[in-house]
Amino acid sequence: MKKKGFQRSDRVAEQVRRDLADLIRTELKDPRVGMVSLTAVELTPDYAHAKIFFATLNSEHLEEIERGLKRAAGFLRRELGKRIHIHTLPELHFVYDSSIERGTSLSLLIDQANALSDQTPEE
Repeated sequence: MKKKGFQRSDRVAEQVRRDLADLIRTELKDPRVGMVSLTAVELTPDYAHAKIFFATLNSEHLEEIERGLKRAAGFLRRELGKRIHIHTLPELHFVYDSSIERGTSLSLLIDQANALSDQTPEE
């Protein structure tokens, strides 16, 4: 019987997200990275790899941001190891999370459709 609520891997993933966000904000000096938000972390069952999803308001410089994060992955992993004590420290893989942009564009489309329906003449 499975317990409801968070499993250990969920708690570890959330801790990784929080600590990485803090490290990026306070320790990372790469000007390419700038303001990013870590939206989620997915860990493999053996904790060998972590897929870190990030979002940015500066999406026109997305390639530079991705290069900066990829270059900083070793530093971030080492610093993360000083904060989190788990058997295997995951290799970090950064992935752009476009869900915020998709949500914004869908919201805009809905607003446009509503505006059009308000303009239709009534019989």
